[in-house]
Amino acid sequence: MRRALTALAAAVAVLPAGCGGDDADLTVYSGRNEELIGPLMDDYEKETGLEIDVRYGDSAELAAAIAEEGDGSPADVFFSQDAGALGSIEDKLAPLPAATLDKVSPRFRDPDGRWVGVTGRSRVIAWSTARLEESEVPDSIFDVTKPEWKGKVGLAPSNASFQAFVSGMRLTIGDERTRKFLEDLAANDPKIYENNIQQIEAIDRGEVDLGLVNHYYVYELARENPGLKVRNHFLRARDPGSLVNVAGAGMLARSEHKDAALDFVNFLVSRQAQTYFVEDNGEYPLVAGVPKRRDLPALAQVRGPDIQLGDLGGKLRSTLQ
Repeated sequence: MRRALTALAAAVAVLPAGCGGDDADLTVYSGRNEELIGPLMDDYEKETGLEIDVRYGDSAELAAAIAEEGDGSPADVFFSQDAGALGSIEDKLAPLPAATLDKVSPRFRDPDGRWVGVTGRSRVIAWSTARLEESEVPDSIFDVTKPEWKGKVGLAPSNASFQAFVSGMRLTIGDERTRKFLEDLAANDPKIYENNIQQIEAIDRGEVDLGLVNHYYVYELARENPGLKVRNHFLRARDPGSLVNVAGAGMLARSEHKDAALDFVNFLVSRQAQTYFVEDNGEYPLVAGVPKRRDLPALAQVRGPDIQLGDLGGKLRSTLQ
């Protein structure tokens, strides 16, 4: 696991190639992958007539690129997979108007108004329905380091959601206990994967029994494979492993297309986009009046550690190290 984290830290300044041109009306740096949001981007272009250059990549890498590019960054909007990457470049973001911010609960937006949550996601333990009963699945993240789970847990430490979870743990229980947890986890012979999807697939194949993921990946794969033998287990309230994070968006202060940038951010918190993320990916909507999936617990009942999501950004670089 240490090698995986070190490799990611070494790659953090790499910027993926863009898919548009220099004459685009709007440039979006997206930590959400193209397969998921590409259709939504196409719909937005058709509705507005704007040409969008979307540059896809890991959220932490894109945040590092924006910081390194400074005033020369072509980015107008940063659409991040997690609040930590947004928080790490808050000084590069412009305040959003109250009309945009007020669509989302204060729990899921920057207290200073520089970014707004788009969708919610809870950290869960994904588990094998073929080999376990749910009563056997740990209720606390600390329990996955017990001997009975040796070699049976999947991780994706290079994923932004895992990094945010570690940062949240540091804010909740401190660096010493977090480091001890990571050392115990590494000593328990976890299986390392590139992303959360690979973890779910590995559980379904029988490689591991548990995976540390965001809740919506199970729904994404179950849509393609109705016989998927994996389910979500929500951890007990306030457990460090039950972090409720957001995918969110902010507008770059140096943007030369602020009207278009704000319009795009407003689109992401529109009923149309919110419904898309719920129906296509099983994420939590953050705008009132948009229904969640029926089989999800209410977001108000899913309580992660008591932290400000924006504080995750201040821990990102040192978490990677």
